[in-house]
Amino acid sequence: MSQLFGFSLERAKKVPKGPSFVQKDSLDGSQPIVGGGYYGYSIDMDGTVRNEYELITRYREMVLQPECDSAVDDVVNETICGNFDDVPIAVELSNLKQSEKIKKLIREEFDEILRLLDFDNRSYEIFRRWYVDGRLFYHKVIDPKNPKGGLVELRYIDPRKIRKVTEYDQKRPEQLRTQDLNTQLTQKAASYYLYNPKGLRNATNQGMKIAPDSVTYCHSGIQDLNKNMVLSHLHKAIKAVNQLRMIEDSLVIYRLSRAPERRIFYIDVGNLPKNKAEQYLREVMGRYRNKLVYDANTGEIKDDKKFMSMLEDFWLPRREGGRGTEISTLPGGQNLGELADIEYFQRKLYRALNVPDSRVSGAGDSGFNLGRSSEILRDELMFSKFVGRLRKRFSGLFIDLLKTQLVLKNIVTPEDWEKMAEHIQFDYIYDNHFAELKDHELMTERLNIMVAIEPYIGTYYSRDYVKRKVLRQTDEEIEEMGAEMEEENAMGMGVPLETQNALMQGAIDSEVEQQTALGKNPKEPGLDNSKNGGSTKAPEINIKKAKI
Repeated sequence: MSQLFGFSLERAKKVPKGPSFVQKDSLDGSQPIVGGGYYGYSIDMDGTVRNEYELITRYREMVLQPECDSAVDDVVNETICGNFDDVPIAVELSNLKQSEKIKKLIREEFDEILRLLDFDNRSYEIFRRWYVDGRLFYHKVIDPKNPKGGLVELRYIDPRKIRKVTEYDQKRPEQLRTQDLNTQLTQKAASYYLYNPKGLRNATNQGMKIAPDSVTYCHSGIQDLNKNMVLSHLHKAIKAVNQLRMIEDSLVIYRLSRAPERRIFYIDVGNLPKNKAEQYLREVMGRYRNKLVYDANTGEIKDDKKFMSMLEDFWLPRREGGRGTEISTLPGGQNLGELADIEYFQRKLYRALNVPDSRVSGAGDSGFNLGRSSEILRDELMFSKFVGRLRKRFSGLFIDLLKTQLVLKNIVTPEDWEKMAEHIQFDYIYDNHFAELKDHELMTERLNIMVAIEPYIGTYYSRDYVKRKVLRQTDEEIEEMGAEMEEENAMGMGVPLETQNALMQGAIDSEVEQQTALGKNPKEPGLDNSKNGGSTKAPEINIKKAKI
């Protein structure tokens, strides 16, 4: 393989894995080619590259339509929410098992990456490019004299000019005779990026080969395995956009042609020959026809009798023996004000882009309630989950940039990064609190059940059962909370005994009130009402209520 442009990060030696007869698929849409050896060949890249170039161009033409642009704006605004004071995204390292010094360095380098991207000001444009094109490329520029200084600049690359290529090494049969079966089945592969400043639209696969570590590549995760192409989230809306545009154009043509009422003139030409009849008809048309044209450029009204359009009156000859000269009226089109078909295709376009139908302009109540989660539309919840998946996929851009920055500055090694990457998360600012409202309501309901079941703990239910079945705590959470409560009690930060008794008394009083309302004889746990003469009044318990 020829020399590649750019730099490569020195990777640590990995433990060899078991051989496989299937090539590793990273699902990144890279073009596979086979090179080297006597039997080496190259795959025809004509159709794939040209189609991919045209596909990205079509995506960009789609967002020029007002309805599609509005839907894309809804998605982008929900995903990237930035205020004037806050950065739209922050790195979350709570699950990372590293020292505070390492975490501090990671946060500083992440802030440097955001500065290089100018993400605080251009977050909307960056995410919109990724969402529309389905892929995002950045060239990672470093100082060759000082590579330990980290990234110097991040330059955007048009995805129509670059693509990822995976080249497999093909050996001759005689070279494989002395090798074992596992070596024969496992082919060596090399990945690089192919860049052509004129675009990769033609049948040629010529261009500059760039090292994979020099380019940041983030795609949508949607891939057409038949054509080996990465698709955008707009791909399934191509048909909906074309249908909407077609139905709107046909509606305009129909209304222009059928809206006015036109007259039909039947002119009696007697027994005149054909040529003279046509000449007589033209004379009558010129005599009675009054065509005034409004010039939108100059604002003048002028007479133009040269042309006849489909919106004008009809002049028809009639032979002798007919009813003579007659004028009738052709009525205009009916039901021109119906827009049900247009609204249907608008909703279809929004559904294709995973945007709720309620957000279509003019579709009833376009707002949604931020109160109880049970009052929130199901479409909004599904849209919120879709936005979460977009954020997780888009975070791959920051993962790759953060890896390059940390490895170049010798903060972490490539081997350590493989272990750390899965514990690094990113926190996006959001303004829809559907998930938070749902969690709060579930917690409230569980606590209400706890209050009702508290008197029966130790009699019918165990504390471990309540933690697992009512509070839905896992084994790790139970162990972690137990250790934290012991630590708090040792430090004097636990719940006082008086407070616990007050809570217990509140639960007992609530149970008594419920049984009294049902007409039952209230019987509190651990108490015998027979000593009180069967009275339904709960015995008084002198417990001081602590301030919480």
